[in-house]
Amino acid sequence: MIRLIGGAFYKEKKTRKELARFIQTADRFSFSRECLKFEKDFAAWQGRKYAIFVNSGSSANLALFQALLNLGRLKRGDNVGFSAVTWSTNVMPLMNLGLTPIPIDIELSTLNIGSKEVEKAIKKHKIKALFITNLLGFSHDLGRIKKLCKKNNVLLLEDNCESLGSVEGGVKLGNFGLASTFSFYIGHHFSTLEGGMVTTDDKALADAMRLVRAHGWDRHLDEKQQKKLRSVHGIEDFHALFTFYDVAYNLRPCEIQGFLGNVQLRYADEIVRRRENTYKEFIRKASQSKGYGIPRITHMDTISAFALPIVCSTREQKNKVIAACKGVVEIRPIVGGSMVAQPFFKKYYPKAPKEFPCPNAARVHAHGLYMPIHPDMTAKEKSIITELLSSL
Repeated sequence: MIRLIGGAFYKEKKTRKELARFIQTADRFSFSRECLKFEKDFAAWQGRKYAIFVNSGSSANLALFQALLNLGRLKRGDNVGFSAVTWSTNVMPLMNLGLTPIPIDIELSTLNIGSKEVEKAIKKHKIKALFITNLLGFSHDLGRIKKLCKKNNVLLLEDNCESLGSVEGGVKLGNFGLASTFSFYIGHHFSTLEGGMVTTDDKALADAMRLVRAHGWDRHLDEKQQKKLRSVHGIEDFHALFTFYDVAYNLRPCEIQGFLGNVQLRYADEIVRRRENTYKEFIRKASQSKGYGIPRITHMDTISAFALPIVCSTREQKNKVIAACKGVVEIRPIVGGSMVAQPFFKKYYPKAPKEFPCPNAARVHAHGLYMPIHPDMTAKEKSIITELLSSL
């Protein structure tokens, strides 16, 4: 069977050997040089000033919103718009932190939310922030959304966990908003086993996230910022390393994750290129078939596809695809489907299905699935999938 992921790492045999050598020779495994190097190099690769490495993509979301609350840029009770089709831990931090999550429906043509629905949410719900998910490597019209958010003083934040390397209008996805989150989980573009990142050009926000990541202490701040905090709060040197300045967690990654990030980042451009080429190869076949839809990509410069999503026109068509893939190709629903339909959301917001119907997200939830795309796919595996697509 063709699996959704090829392995734990890209260039797995080489990476495992390098990891074994690192474990044998490393003098420290808690957050240190490898993590700092990965932050610096990832920020440069993404084209951002700052990158804050954490222990998962979900933690990246939590750290970002806690930091915004700590800075006073958001406050409890504020409405925050989010993509209706996303992952649970994009919504749960909003709930946990006392923010009000407002689901925004997607566009079926791209599986992502667009400026029209965003504008409606701004007018109707007075959202203070928009946490947009760049789903599966795609986008809708982020350039317009950015202008709309700027005009209405709405914080634009991006979940770019599934779209590392994708480009719209000459801008990498993840660089449109104030900050963006990334995931390096095994199944994502490249792997540190578990791991996440937040990137931004805003130093105050970066410093706030460094506090949030590690107990609220100042150990990962620069010397100037440390002196400022200690002076403001009257902290003596003896207590400085054990002083906690704001609400925080322990979201630190370890040196093994940092090392893996540094190894895998070498291959980032190659991974993006291979994912894009495979996706384009697949959609040439998929576009010849009837009965299901695939995302529009003509507005995008680079499509670093996370997977091959298909939205069937009927449940019968979906069942046909599932039957054809059984024992041949591993498939799954599109991400977490509609959050409005998930039990946890209905539990705490029982009126949500009526207040936020999100029909396009509901259709993806009911009729959507995706097939594998990963950089280790063989020519034979790709041939099997293209033949399957042609037969549907």
